[in-house]
Amino acid sequence: MIDHDSRVPTATTTPRSVVALVESATRVERELVGNWLAEGGITQEFGTDAPVTQIDLDPAAIAARLVDRRDDPLVVPVRVLWLPPERDGVRRTTFTDLVTLSNPRKPNRLMQRRLVDKAPDRHLVLTGQPARLSELRANNPGAVGAPEAFARAIVRAGIVALERAERAVIGDRYKVPRLVAEEILDSPEFLRRLGDIAAEIGSSPREVHRRAEKALRELVAAQSRLVSDLFTQAMRPIHASTWKVDGDPNGFERLRSLNRRYPLVFLPSHRSYVDAFVLGDVLARNDFPPNHVIGGANLGFWPMGPIARRTGTVFIRRSFGDDEVYKAVVEEYFAYLLAKRFNLEWYFEGGRTRTGKLRPPRYGLLNYLAAALRSARVDDVMLVPVSITYERLNEIGAIADEQTGGKKQPEGLAWLARYVRNQQHSAGHVYVRFGEPISARDRLGTYGDPLVTRDSGAGGNPGVARTETDGEDAVAEQERRAVQRLAFDIAVGINDVTPITVNALTTLVLLGVHERALTRAELRAAIAPVLGYIEHRDLPRGEVETLRDDHGLAVVLEQLAIAKVVTVYRGGLQPVYSIGAGAHLEAAFYRNSAVHWFVNRAILELAILTAVEAPEGDQLRVGWEAAYRLRDLLKFEFFFPERTEFTTQLTAEMLLVDSEWHRRTAAGTVGSEILAQLAGSGFMMAHRVVRSFFDAQLVVAERLAALDPTAEIDRKAFTDECLNVGRQMLLQQRLHSPESVSSELFTSALKLADNHGLLAPDPDDPAELAARRARFAGELRAIGARISRAATLDPSNRMELL
Repeated sequence: MIDHDSRVPTATTTPRSVVALVESATRVERELVGNWLAEGGITQEFGTDAPVTQIDLDPAAIAARLVDRRDDPLVVPVRVLWLPPERDGVRRTTFTDLVTLSNPRKPNRLMQRRLVDKAPDRHLVLTGQPARLSELRANNPGAVGAPEAFARAIVRAGIVALERAERAVIGDRYKVPRLVAEEILDSPEFLRRLGDIAAEIGSSPREVHRRAEKALRELVAAQSRLVSDLFTQAMRPIHASTWKVDGDPNGFERLRSLNRRYPLVFLPSHRSYVDAFVLGDVLARNDFPPNHVIGGANLGFWPMGPIARRTGTVFIRRSFGDDEVYKAVVEEYFAYLLAKRFNLEWYFEGGRTRTGKLRPPRYGLLNYLAAALRSARVDDVMLVPVSITYERLNEIGAIADEQTGGKKQPEGLAWLARYVRNQQHSAGHVYVRFGEPISARDRLGTYGDPLVTRDSGAGGNPGVARTETDGEDAVAEQERRAVQRLAFDIAVGINDVTPITVNALTTLVLLGVHERALTRAELRAAIAPVLGYIEHRDLPRGEVETLRDDHGLAVVLEQLAIAKVVTVYRGGLQPVYSIGAGAHLEAAFYRNSAVHWFVNRAILELAILTAVEAPEGDQLRVGWEAAYRLRDLLKFEFFFPERTEFTTQLTAEMLLVDSEWHRRTAAGTVGSEILAQLAGSGFMMAHRVVRSFFDAQLVVAERLAALDPTAEIDRKAFTDECLNVGRQMLLQQRLHSPESVSSELFTSALKLADNHGLLAPDPDDPAELAARRARFAGELRAIGARISRAATLDPSNRMELL
């Protein structure tokens, strides 16, 4: 009868007495336990004939009859476990039980009496791990001299032991916490922290304790096995009728083994509102306990909020402000769940992606994880990158509308009804893949260098391109950098297992032909060399092989046409296909789910095109400088490794284009021969993969160059201006595609400009800032010209394709 993180006690002598702590809610349960004890249940279970004293599992009874005993009895928690009827080989609550107003896991006293007589297999007397009274005292040194506190600690330990024994019967997926707020509010360390906060903010300890208790009641997920069963049955048909879920069969056993020793934190990509349902269902089918899902308070509306809270969702305020009490409560609750080895889940991008690729990470919850490790309350936590990739999503139309200035619809009951109704159409596969688990202790125990500095020009994870100490001490700064690097590694782990889907590959090709329509034969010819590239690199993929077959490609195109992403013209000799009018952002969303696999190839192409413009003796140097510069310009869009590894990756890309690359560089011939090899490789990627990002940067750069260098910039107003001017540039054909006119891309471009010191006004030397802004815009125009040249080298843009 011990906590999750304690060792199982082993008695060295035979106990002279036994105390049965009985948790019972009805006379029937008390009778069942009493009969079991009278029939020698303790003797059969533990092999002792010592006399048994029966005490209620209640703090008052324990304080009065147990805590002051001078002997050392064996303390055994006991309860009656009620089981649902077996249906199709599984004991699980169903909606039939709800209709009959009964909970088979907690039947009322009349139903209990009937079950004892008619269905004796529906109950059993359960015992938790026992402990000697001396061991309980040793596990709770803070309760010495405080009988009421010690009694509450014994109750909690007894319930934990019974819950653990119960899961051995009903399965790990029913692991739920009990008495969480009570245990946290009884913690001497937490009470001391609340006292310190009271002193700091000039409030009374009683008022701070009241605020902390209120915040805990608001925060703590009150998980219910009944609601979990019913909610799973309600939500499963919604996504099951829409997608065929393709789980990761090889990952579950490894995760289950790790979960026996460590809490798991699942960190999925976030593309849809149903991500948590899909992942939760996959884990439940493989008997994992429900995750505590950390979510934003915007999704706490009725009825979803109360239901979600009972299935493990923890709703956290979007902003804490200066509320030190709330911060302390969140940190304590976070550490509590990890210390008790409850699994967590949160979406570290901070919201659904608007572009289809990973967003820059948010660090807030990772900082709480670091604090839990720093406090030594948690030995280690295994972080699990999770990729959830959909072949089609019914919600991307609304996402695309937001990117062009549309207003996000607030979540509520009407929104939920519309959302569920929109999921009633088949949308292919959803792929759930688990990346290599990451030890938080290994990554946060040793602090590394900052990923990116302001002037280094090195690519790194987006959103952390500037390192400022701002007076922080060295240890705090090192931890901050370590958290940033950990977030980067999580993102890379997600990308590494994200499969290339049929829609990603199809839209990748169609977006690269600039408003042209292609026949299926032309499409297959354009897709074939890319498939060869994917297979040669052995990249993770879905059912992309079906695109080699005319019928398989026709099915994919028809589904995209139904989704209004692709338009089909059938009035000629044969059908021709193109991206639908106004659907470029939706098509880019599908493409971008896999675009990270092709970024290095795109950079290589542009580096080669830059190199051939240089004098022959300088081409190699110029090519590498261009590659590093392109990496720097894209560092807020993609997760690049450090320069040495990036160099290795780009060299590997070059060898795929030209196996004689090393010989040519040694001989000094890196000009037209390399360009010929590139053109003959069967496909080009730059115009398909990075054009929209550089076009968006160009819009931002030109608007910056037009501004007064002494004026402050309002980012929201500036982004709105970029949306308007971007539409104009698109109509003038100065931009290639509508996918470039995106608030998300403009926001990233602003971060890049800020990183390069182009955003803040310079009243002291405005001419120099204006010149740098103009050079930045000129550089992006030159890159755009090279991308256009790369497009002309792509066979799919040549009219001779049949």
